[in-house]
Amino acid sequence: MKRLISTLLAALAAAGLACAAEAQAKEDVVIVYDASGSMWGQIDGVSKMEIAQSVMADLINEWDENTPLGLVAYGHRRQGDCEDIETLIEPGSLNKTDFINTVNAIRPKGKTPISASLEHAADLLSYRDSQATIVLISDGLETCNADPCELSEQLARQGVRLTTHVVGFDLEADAHKSLACIADNTGGIFVPANSAAELHDALAQVQVVMEQPEPQPEPQPEPEPALPGVELTAPEQATTGAHFTVSWSDSVATNDYYTVVPAGADEGETGDRGLVREKNEDTLKAPAEPGLYEVRYILREGMKTLASAPLEVVAAELGISAPEQATTGARFTVSWSDTIATDDYYTVVPAGADEGETGDRGLVREKSEGTLTAPAEPGLYEVRYVLREGMKTLASAPLEVVDADVTISAPDIVRAATPVTVSWSSTIATDDYYTVVPAGADEGKTGDRGLVREKSEGKLTAPADPGLYEVRYILREGMKTLASAPLEVVAADAPLDSGAGLDVPSSAKAGETVTITWRGGSGSQDQRIALARKDQPEFSWISVQSIGEEKSMEITIPDESGTYEVRFLDVAGRELLGRSVIKVQ
Repeated sequence: MKRLISTLLAALAAAGLACAAEAQAKEDVVIVYDASGSMWGQIDGVSKMEIAQSVMADLINEWDENTPLGLVAYGHRRQGDCEDIETLIEPGSLNKTDFINTVNAIRPKGKTPISASLEHAADLLSYRDSQATIVLISDGLETCNADPCELSEQLARQGVRLTTHVVGFDLEADAHKSLACIADNTGGIFVPANSAAELHDALAQVQVVMEQPEPQPEPQPEPEPALPGVELTAPEQATTGAHFTVSWSDSVATNDYYTVVPAGADEGETGDRGLVREKNEDTLKAPAEPGLYEVRYILREGMKTLASAPLEVVAAELGISAPEQATTGARFTVSWSDTIATDDYYTVVPAGADEGETGDRGLVREKSEGTLTAPAEPGLYEVRYVLREGMKTLASAPLEVVDADVTISAPDIVRAATPVTVSWSSTIATDDYYTVVPAGADEGKTGDRGLVREKSEGKLTAPADPGLYEVRYILREGMKTLASAPLEVVAADAPLDSGAGLDVPSSAKAGETVTITWRGGSGSQDQRIALARKDQPEFSWISVQSIGEEKSMEITIPDESGTYEVRFLDVAGRELLGRSVIKVQ
């Protein structure tokens, strides 16, 4: 992640350096910052929002204070609003602390109005009257029924000299053109990045281009000098999506590059590539489709091929294994026979799902085994090994997902706001939970709840309002109810009876002697009538008397006023067969 942040910083700082090199032109720079909801997505386990904030902080700390800088954001205030575009900082003298604090306060929410944001920034820079530079940072395409390509072409025609550089996060390959055209139409640079490594090399190239001074009028052409000789070496064969080593005999310029393209591709076409720098060897990633290719050494000056070597790309051979059956929401183990690239991934999807579709997934890294969470809905699925290069499925295994068999238990009746013991027959996933909700509540609604973890029993607090409720076992995957049990909540002072048939006065005076009666019992040899404070544990008391043959008993009320309970206890069986509240004035 540090590498990702430093490479992004290099590209954006390059924009500042380029502008600083043209300080005599007083050229302003505005950063257009993507705060759409998709910025909550992650790259290597870190949200794109956090990455952007770290990068912007480093960028501003390195920025040349003589180069005016402004900030425009979109999608940061409202969801679904294509007009949610705001100038957060006017172009001008840079207060680094205020700028960084402003960026850190942004929270992604809304849509991606790229076209309107570019036009907003261009107007802010008075692009029709002066030179201006925009740096667009976006992780997605236009979502507001506009054409950024057409707009950027129009802005370029109308402006004195408007340059737009575009940094694209985690875009699909076929989406590059939709953002690259913005840079192409305004003389800027487009930087695509699908991983930290690719971003490192791509942004380094951008830095070299941005630091070049404004081109001067070309002199009259002279006879072309002889091209330098370079020898290039690559393996005869590579596996789809795998890294392979490339070497060259000499470096003409450090910003020359090497790339892999289809055999016979037009001059200037590129695939995976890297800068030669001071090296004589590096790696490339083989394309996702088998076939004949060539590796080329490209001279940056004129983008001309100096040397090439043939390469045959063959299909990868590997297998993936998964259990035949898994329970909804449960974790299961997946293993694969080989790793093509460490950023390939494994995932579970519906059987026959389109190429590129994903469910729960994980990176293969250096492992040969991992775990996935089964979907919440029963049915036929498949586990796939997906090549990151081209998002192509290399192997799959069938998986049937079946309903989980879980039951949950709770008392039939409890008093309002009192503890309730809940138990369940089995645990599907430790982050599943149990909860109490009104009877018939919509799926996903929760009341008081707890995680099942490794337990089979837990505590809830009964709702404060009497009524009919249900206790539910909720599968975390899909928030689906797997089991439920009815629960009646009665008033906090309501009598509860499990066969004793207690008859107790509802109130009494302090120190008074009252008579209580009962109709049933358990037949146990140790049954007792206990007087306790209402808040005392069930088998604690102020006074207690054993039950004989009679069905009545006199008890003396305490001298202190308050709320008490008379309890019919089966001490031998540890059961509370009945209790009634008695209020003492």
